[in-house]
Amino acid sequence: MDGGSRGGEPAASQGLSAAGQSATEQMAGELTRRAFMRAGLAAGGGLMLAISLPGLAQARTESGVAEGGAEGAQGDETVLTAYIRIAPDGTTTIMAKNPEMGQGVKTSLPMMIAEELDVAWSQVRTEYAPLNPALYPAQFSGGSFSTPMNWDPMRRAGAAGRAMLVQAAARAWHVPVQECTTDQGVVHHAGSGRALTYGALAARAARLPAPDLKSVTLKDPKDYKIIGHFTPQVDAPRVLAGEPLFGIDHSVPGMLYAVYEKAPVFGARALSANLDEIKAQPGVRDAFIIQGDPSAVFTVGLMDGVAIVADRWHQANKALERLQVQWGDSPTASQSTRGFAEQAKVLARGAPQQLVRNDGNVERGFYGSAKVLEAAYTYPFLAHVPLEPMNCTAWAKPDGTIEIWTPTQNPGSARTLISKTLHIDPSKITVHMTRVGGAFGRRNYNDYSVEAAAISQRAGKPVKLLWNRRQDIQHDVYRPAGYHFFRGGLDAQGKLVAFADHFVTFGQGNKVASAAGVEDDQFPARFVPNLQLGMSLMQLGAPTGSLRNPGNNGLAFAFESFIDELAAAAGRDPLEFRLDMIGPPKVFPAPPARFGLRLPAYDTGRVRGVLQLVAEKSGWSSARQQLPPRTGMGLAFCYSHLGYVAEVVKASVNERGIPRIHKVWVAVDVGRQIVNPAGAYNQAQGAVLDGLGVALHEALTIENGAVVNANFNTFSPIRMGEAPDVEVHFRITDNAVTGLGEPTLPPVLPALTNALFAATGKRIRSLPIDPKLLIV
Repeated sequence: MDGGSRGGEPAASQGLSAAGQSATEQMAGELTRRAFMRAGLAAGGGLMLAISLPGLAQARTESGVAEGGAEGAQGDETVLTAYIRIAPDGTTTIMAKNPEMGQGVKTSLPMMIAEELDVAWSQVRTEYAPLNPALYPAQFSGGSFSTPMNWDPMRRAGAAGRAMLVQAAARAWHVPVQECTTDQGVVHHAGSGRALTYGALAARAARLPAPDLKSVTLKDPKDYKIIGHFTPQVDAPRVLAGEPLFGIDHSVPGMLYAVYEKAPVFGARALSANLDEIKAQPGVRDAFIIQGDPSAVFTVGLMDGVAIVADRWHQANKALERLQVQWGDSPTASQSTRGFAEQAKVLARGAPQQLVRNDGNVERGFYGSAKVLEAAYTYPFLAHVPLEPMNCTAWAKPDGTIEIWTPTQNPGSARTLISKTLHIDPSKITVHMTRVGGAFGRRNYNDYSVEAAAISQRAGKPVKLLWNRRQDIQHDVYRPAGYHFFRGGLDAQGKLVAFADHFVTFGQGNKVASAAGVEDDQFPARFVPNLQLGMSLMQLGAPTGSLRNPGNNGLAFAFESFIDELAAAAGRDPLEFRLDMIGPPKVFPAPPARFGLRLPAYDTGRVRGVLQLVAEKSGWSSARQQLPPRTGMGLAFCYSHLGYVAEVVKASVNERGIPRIHKVWVAVDVGRQIVNPAGAYNQAQGAVLDGLGVALHEALTIENGAVVNANFNTFSPIRMGEAPDVEVHFRITDNAVTGLGEPTLPPVLPALTNALFAATGKRIRSLPIDPKLLIV
């Protein structure tokens, strides 16, 4: 489910940060210093280049490839797994190592290589790289990390290829390398007027030693011909033509189809089923119970279920209607959405079970405040509902190997899960990446992949497993609900001097459930002298995890809405209130590493920059004074996934309380370079629309331990007629390049609810928005 793209050049305001090189940029530099390049001949006489990053991959010798050796051979030619292949006719194939799920990495990462290789984009073809962590490190898509992790290594891979081609030409002409230049896939020697295409040079270049990556020269950004220019996704024509690119499209000879039914209550065992009746249904080849692991609820692995295998998917799905399963008891069968809400209220009356942060003396701060506000905010469980349901094609072969074709964000994780669950050596498992029809974090988990492999192993045939929409919603990995009980203290001048949040959330045992916590630097932490962030846990039987901008997709709504309440209570402009709280530009110490990556420092100058930019573009100061009745504008900010984003929403409310969103302005700071503006606008706008759907409609209901929502009629994303104009502005700063898949989602939720307050004087403290609360 991709967002729309916008034509024209990116709107950007220039503003250089004083922070200098960020920690993320330093991390990329570390990867480059530890990287090395290998070169060789491709089939057909072209050049192949491979870049290895030892710090993020197992040694090549561990995967059966000796240092300096060839991975395989075709005919008389040496073949190395590589990022770059150059054919004799100049066609350049660039391998895309990360899964493509609509976010554009199959285009943007090759753009980085092609730019520094200095080849015409019209000559470039892209292919998925095979799963090979020894040669393609960090082979996943998630967390908006694809751009920051690959920005420097991919460009250096391209620059190294360019250097080798130039050296090959210089040797052929017996001239100094310094006298040669490149342009659009051709090496030129101005002194003699000679020129050779990359295709003509490829075979010679392949025999040269690869340069040290840290020594290669990168282009000045002013000379970019590909990076920074609007570039359509490479697969867009094929998607529009309906070609079979997605996992759901894949087929192999002799393939059967399967559905897999799991217990409504998570983790319940399958005791028995009417298998004989199911096997007698038209087209059904087999039906059987698979015994999984009850603990796989939280590791998102293979759980108990009943597989139905048929000649056609609709036959298996039709037979599913007759399936009767006796499920075992589950200790979580009494859990419910209503019960959680009541339990949260009880817990909120006591002290938090654990403190996340405790600055100053919060109770003394409240005692000395001129005004104290209290408010409770809640948000529901959410499902991912990608347009392509979970699916995987698996072929467990007689020789003990397994081959799968799966739309996954993390192919390496799929192989590991299948290996551990089915006790198969990883070297016997081949994972093919397909294009992904929406993921949003759901496909970080590979339960559907191991299910397909287990069914194929039992059936003895290649099998395509396809979940129906009910299964996709009722066996998701959910965004956890949250219950926030805030207090805020203002002094006589309207400054925030005390702040507390008792966050009642979910856990498994004493451990906070995945994506259900709050960090100790959640804004306004560090900007209030007396501040306490505390948590209490309720036990949860359902799995939770990553959904587009995990954590902040709920936290930002609660925190930024309450900050708006505080600004209103202080009688101050919400923009001015935030700027005053943030204070003058300051760079905080860098946070601890995450996923082994050093993260950049928090820079309040960048916060101020996006707030001021969105205020300028939306006409914040003047436009709010000229709005018609029951129309308002709201503002919010969020720092997440290394990106700084501020947003303004203009919305109105009709006499029935139904909101209409007229426009959203977005100001984004993701560093010094927008790699592909087409993809950047797509991602920024798509995330905003995703967030609006969350605010307007989306909520899961749990009853008796099971999710009751079953399709889009009970869990509805945003509709086309509800989608407003989304105007995006990029603020270019001298900071490392970061990703855009997630940062623009969180601020739109509070910006919308703050706009509705401005329109009606009514606060929305619970999502999704209930129109009855907005009737004046």
